[in-house]
Amino acid sequence: MRLVASDMDGTIIDREGRISDRTVRAFRACRNAGVELVFVTGRPPRWLAPLQEQLDFNGTVICSNGAVTYRLSDHQVLEAALLPQESVFQTIRIIQQLYPDAAFAAETIKGFHIEPGFADRATLEQIGVTPGKLSDTLVAEAEAGANEAAQAGTAEPDPGGGVSKLLAKVPAISPDTFAAGVDAAVGHLVSVTHSSPGQALLEMALPEVNKAAALQRFAASHRIDANDVVAFGDMPNDIQMLNWAGHGYAMASGHPGAIAAADSQAPPFSDDGVAQVLEARLAALNETAPA
Repeated sequence: MRLVASDMDGTIIDREGRISDRTVRAFRACRNAGVELVFVTGRPPRWLAPLQEQLDFNGTVICSNGAVTYRLSDHQVLEAALLPQESVFQTIRIIQQLYPDAAFAAETIKGFHIEPGFADRATLEQIGVTPGKLSDTLVAEAEAGANEAAQAGTAEPDPGGGVSKLLAKVPAISPDTFAAGVDAAVGHLVSVTHSSPGQALLEMALPEVNKAAALQRFAASHRIDANDVVAFGDMPNDIQMLNWAGHGYAMASGHPGAIAAADSQAPPFSDDGVAQVLEARLAALNETAPA
């Protein structure tokens, strides 16, 4: 075990954003043993506070299901694979034809864009976002970024206003059913996955973007083979990562698809499953270490 790659929500973080003391100790023990850590999440860079505040982690985080690789120590985007605006708008049109009541939102490097109907008023007030059509707000953000870069004489990291994650949701349908229907219609334009239990909320990105692809690049940059990677996840957006890692653990409390894809199962999230597996693996490393 040279690298531990862990999902966040439902794997090590609860709905209130808390990481258990036992899990904190397990990750600290990994670092003390010289094991590399990377977190691989659907969250955007701005929602990574639990890692810094509770784990004292300032390393690399693979965000937005692999679309953005981010360094916490200096809040720098290291790598980004973004969906062009043309693909975003084409995908939206196709989904609207199939699901007229679908609502949309989009993550970019700079912010979060929400269309009317995607979130309730309380949520909008909490996150401080004013709803607007993506065809207006994304274009406006891209134009503003290009103007700022031109005035500053610097290279704009995203001159095309690309999207790291396109979100779509509909009421009264199962997440798996929604995902299957959308994937069949727009799979040539975007990758389609989901990670929100019990909610038909889809996450879309470039076709080649997923957690496994970004994790593979990270591991290669550290000269770590897949066989030396231990990965944890609980939802469909973790499936490729669990398949790629030499030791993929699905949470016993996770989605059936993730459980079926993984070689191994970690105990449920409520029982500190990740911590239990890491404790056992570290103990095994200590037993085999040369005297």
